[in-house]
Amino acid sequence: MTRVKKGVHALKRRRSVLKQAKGFRHGRSKKERMAKDALLHAGAYAFAHRKDKKSFNRKLWNIKINAGSRQSGMSYSKLIGALSKKKIMLDRKILADLSENNPETFARILKSVK
Repeated sequence: MTRVKKGVHALKRRRSVLKQAKGFRHGRSKKERMAKDALLHAGAYAFAHRKDKKSFNRKLWNIKINAGSRQSGMSYSKLIGALSKKKIMLDRKILADLSENNPETFARILKSVK
């Protein structure tokens, strides 16, 4: 049986790991073992925080909608309830954007709901 040398593949893997760890601080970007460990942790955090980002954005949208609707004398929950009764299908992301950037359009939506 012939012998399998893995110098090329090991070097390729090492370069790949260090390339992915570029920008990390200290030994985590220079040493293969530390870089591999750092990448594993970074991947776990990225996976978990992708979910957190969605939750955070939804909370932020709710705050923006509430602020915009309170200026017209309506609470957030009453606005969302009225929108669903009138079957106006605008999601919270769009409503928050309208509230922040186009208050006159948001006011017209509120007027149609009242």
